[in-house]
Amino acid sequence: MTISGKTKVCGVIGDPIEHTLSPIMQNAAFEALEIDYAFLAFKVKATEVENAIRGTRALNIHGLNVTMPHKNAAIKYLDEIDPTAKAVASVNTILNKDGKLFGFNTDGVGALNALENNGVKPKGKKILLIGAGGAAKAIAYTLSQEADELVILSRNTSPTTELANLLKQKFNKKISAVELSPKLMKEHLANANVLINATSVGMNPNANQTLVAPELLKPDLAVMDIVYNPLETKLAKDAKLAGAKVVSGVEMLIYQGAASFEIWTACKAPVEVMRKAALNHLVTV
Repeated sequence: MTISGKTKVCGVIGDPIEHTLSPIMQNAAFEALEIDYAFLAFKVKATEVENAIRGTRALNIHGLNVTMPHKNAAIKYLDEIDPTAKAVASVNTILNKDGKLFGFNTDGVGALNALENNGVKPKGKKILLIGAGGAAKAIAYTLSQEADELVILSRNTSPTTELANLLKQKFNKKISAVELSPKLMKEHLANANVLINATSVGMNPNANQTLVAPELLKPDLAVMDIVYNPLETKLAKDAKLAGAKVVSGVEMLIYQGAASFEIWTACKAPVEVMRKAALNHLVTV
């Protein structure tokens, strides 16, 4: 890769940021397509989000990914946001087009593509989604357009109830928000087709944690955990032992990154290149 004055710079902002795989995936993709882009990671404190977004314009940074904890805060400094980002009040991708900043959220489409490209078709299914954060809301928005029924389980039901009501009215689907409890988990898993963990539970260094009792998992269930570090979470291991179909969190990481890549470059993302780069890094750290 040769950096010059013509190189378009993209990056990711967050705090912490040292763990991000975005530079590894995106730079591999740029190199594979031989396009003059470079991707960097920027540690941005919560108090500096506005300055970081202003700097995007001032330095003519072409595109950004936005990760925790800035997905909500960044919205107010953008010029336009897409329907998904607006509905869930969360952006993870920014495009700088001639000084005008456009915000997107690719988490939902990333989750959908991860499922579908691994043989899980959400259309007409009952989906259980655990979580109330920005990624969970974006996933809920996208999958509610496909699923027959969506149940959002979270410890704090206030924001998820509001989202569920919005999605129910918008898409005319059976969508509900319920408390995350062993009783309700058991009740809804009994006839669910797909289970998605969209929380950080099970992430290193707490890799032995899970929100789902192993005995509730079953062979006719598809399970996706958006946690990708470790590569195989306890939930994923338990699901495999139960004979369930398992979709790795790396898959969502790759497909949401691919969607961002396509927004910035208008080129088809080399998904296999991105997958190989991410997996090679994860198995060596």
